Amino acid sequence: MTTYTKSADAIAALSREEFRVTQESGTERAGTGALLNNKAPGIYVDIVSGEPLFASSDKYESGCGWPSFTKPIESQNINELTDKTHGMIRTEVRSTHGDSHLGHVFPDGPRDRGGLRYCINSASLRFVHLNEMEAQGYGAYMNQVEAVS
Repeated sequence: MTTYTKSADAIAALSREEFRVTQESGTERAGTGALLNNKAPGIYVDIVSGEPLFASSDKYESGCGWPSFTKPIESQNINELTDKTHGMIRTEVRSTHGDSHLGHVFPDGPRDRGGLRYCINSASLRFVHLNEMEAQGYGAYMNQVEAVS
């Protein structure tokens, strides 16, 4: 079983924007994230710890300006915390093992897919293409990813 952890080396390898988002609970500007329009098959993992977070089969276009997902790959890899910043009450989403700020979850997602919208910063994610999943140790999640059409 793979162990996912936050390390000093992983933190040192982050870009300025990745550090701001994941370590300082920042938010990238809407519409600017590198993974917003990614439609390739694969999974999205925590950029710090590598823990698997979301599958491309659960990604959808919400129109909010950030990558949106209907559910996490493994619920135990996601922590949901009350966020009372910016004059509102929201549910923050953080990775369990890397403790990276990922974004927020809202109850306005597609009803037929559970009704949730995980609104996630691209800067907190690393995409692993379906063709690379086995080699990078994510083969167990290949059944959650749609095949290339």
